Amino acid sequence: MGEPGGYRCVECNREAPELYRDYQRGVLRIAICKSCQKPVDKYIEYDPVIILINAILCKTQAYRHILFNTQINIHGKLCIFCLLCEAYLRWLQLQDSSQNTDPDDLIRYAKEWDFYRMFGIASLEQTAFLVGIFTALWLARPESLKTKSDFIFLLKALLLSSYGKLLLIPAVIWEHDYTPLCLKLIKVFVLTSNSQAIRVTLNLSQTLTLLAILSGLILENGIVYFFQRMGWNV
Repeated sequence: MGEPGGYRCVECNREAPELYRDYQRGVLRIAICKSCQKPVDKYIEYDPVIILINAILCKTQAYRHILFNTQINIHGKLCIFCLLCEAYLRWLQLQDSSQNTDPDDLIRYAKEWDFYRMFGIASLEQTAFLVGIFTALWLARPESLKTKSDFIFLLKALLLSSYGKLLLIPAVIWEHDYTPLCLKLIKVFVLTSNSQAIRVTLNLSQTLTLLAILSGLILENGIVYFFQRMGWNV
């Protein structure tokens, strides 16, 4: 993502002017951090698969590499695709919950409106979750979100760290008795990734990070409760 503040050392989180120096003819030398005397970003030599594995393991160094030292601009597309995955899962559950075998009823559930409704609800829940996080952080540590660029950078980090929602589709396609458990584990993984993204982006304590995640969950569940009171299946 590479903003704000330029490059960062993946070990100590200090700012760095460069990741490596090019001496021409294919000779590159990784920059050394002046603070910790370690390579600024060891991951520039790693295979993308190794970086992904480290990110899945929620390693702080891997998150710093991805968020500060790379140019990734798929946040919007990833967010839309994740919402589509979640809407599709809810749409399938809505069909399964119907015990009516009337063909007209099956046709009604097959209409696009049901899927679009699930997509809208998933979008509102995601928005509420993000608003809860930003509100908690702004109230507890206003100096961490001083500028518009700070808000945008954290938003991009949160959207990018929600990549775990892509696992919803395989969990549904290969349905088995443990699918409900898998869905819960995916939810926990996404929240853990979001928490790590907040910690790395704002350099906050684990307690404050968990408080922000909890605030987001409370507001998100408030939206779910509201729709349930309206009689909608969410």
